[in-house]
Amino acid sequence: MTETNETGSFDEPETAPEKKKKRTRVSGIDRILQVIDYLYETGEPAGGYAIAKAIGAPLSTIYTITEDLVEKAVLTRAHDGMLWLGPRLYNYGIAYARSVDFMRVATQEMHDLCRRAGETVQLCGRDGHHMLVMAMADGPSHFQVMSRVGSRIPLNWTASGRLLVGHMPEKDRIELFKRGARASPTGRATIDPKALSKAAAEAFENRLSVQVGESDYSVACIASPIRNAEGECTATISIVLPEQKATAGDAPFGDYVRDSAERIERLMGWREH
Repeated sequence: MTETNETGSFDEPETAPEKKKKRTRVSGIDRILQVIDYLYETGEPAGGYAIAKAIGAPLSTIYTITEDLVEKAVLTRAHDGMLWLGPRLYNYGIAYARSVDFMRVATQEMHDLCRRAGETVQLCGRDGHHMLVMAMADGPSHFQVMSRVGSRIPLNWTASGRLLVGHMPEKDRIELFKRGARASPTGRATIDPKALSKAAAEAFENRLSVQVGESDYSVACIASPIRNAEGECTATISIVLPEQKATAGDAPFGDYVRDSAERIERLMGWREH
């Protein structure tokens, strides 16, 4: 019989070839999460034997855990003995969903990224043919960023603008850029719809978009998409910095924005395990 010790760990029974080895102890919480994660990731009910084999746990341990979880409505058991996620988890999920607000989560990450990168960070969304600056954290340097909260900028001028339409079908992207692409003050922004459509798709696929001097002289932007549960770019997080810093290649700004975007997606429950 497998039992938990006073610390809530399971003492895994020794097999014959391992009698001389020290017995491993797995946290009871870890085993519970392994069971729940297995059912969640496979997306279908499973029996105790299949779960034990998949996560590498003793069958007796799994029987003990699942009996307790069924009793507490964390799991349910069908008439054929198959196990599935229970109503208690649904209630937890609903409570969590009520407590999560995208702008709260994203704004916190925006400020964390600003401190990490030492540069200005923006959260941007789409407003028709324009990119909209939704929130902003000023970096510690004296570098001035012209686009403030509420600024609307043509999509083809910005790194974020391309990402915000990167998930769309190609014909929709081309049509959108045909109607909305504008020449930028610096003259460096592409206005060709097909070229813009291709760049948008590639940037979205790579989770990274970079623009240098397209909207403002000597200003660069490095952005990553924040994708919702449907895989659409619902917003972007970006670092705005001097052109020479963006092109120097000695700072991991691209990794910073990718990591921040992925962290927001995880906190929102938009990423798969």
